[in-house]
Amino acid sequence: MCQMTLDPAPPQTTARQSVTLLGMRVDRVTMEGALALAEEFIHSRMPHHIVTADASMVVTATQDAEFAQIVAASDLVTPDGAGILWATRRMGTPVPAKVSGVDLSARLIALSGEKGWRVFFFGAAPGVAEAAAVQMRERYPAANIVGVRDGFFKPEDEAGIVETIREAKTDILLVALGIPKQEKFIFRHKAALGVPVCIGVGGTLDVFSGTVKRAPVWMQNVGLEWLYRLAANPKKIHKVALLPKFAGMVLRAPRKA
Repeated sequence: MCQMTLDPAPPQTTARQSVTLLGMRVDRVTMEGALALAEEFIHSRMPHHIVTADASMVVTATQDAEFAQIVAASDLVTPDGAGILWATRRMGTPVPAKVSGVDLSARLIALSGEKGWRVFFFGAAPGVAEAAAVQMRERYPAANIVGVRDGFFKPEDEAGIVETIREAKTDILLVALGIPKQEKFIFRHKAALGVPVCIGVGGTLDVFSGTVKRAPVWMQNVGLEWLYRLAANPKKIHKVALLPKFAGMVLRAPRKA
């Protein structure tokens, strides 16, 4: 197996601050700030990696050193979820707002027609990315979705997938392979993809397609979206099981003076 080599943390363009949560960086960014950075990345034409960090990702980073290094080297880490907001408040280093992968993706898709950005959906089960594209075009008629590809593939297929994404002249790549597979795919192929904005988006394409319903807004606002997802899909129990571990780690961690 080849050794992973990481570049140092990327230079920041739009001014922003970061906090450290259980060893993992989370940027103090709002939705509008994240959108402004995404636009800067696209204008630069250089490849960038945006990570949307939820509680399960923070726990995974404590258990997977390669994944932790990939997150540390990414270009933007947004606070995705009520758990992150609660934890950073408790640690004395609060972040201003939740910037979830599903909401950030939807905003970028909404802007894609107006801005001329080319969006590619990659991941989820066969048929889901296609259905997500149909639904998002209905929601945003001007959406500029230029390609879709499901997330079922063998290692030898990766070069062809990368070439397909490149040939589509993609500006925004939404990768829905689950944590940490999606982040590792992006890191492994970031240079070859040449995509200005790559985002690991977990179950976002399932939500966009209607395969999975999103929790009511009131449940999102009080931090119970995880409970709704578990009730809808009991297979998510392994991810949900990380939440008590995350809470315990936060409660044991020293607060900022």
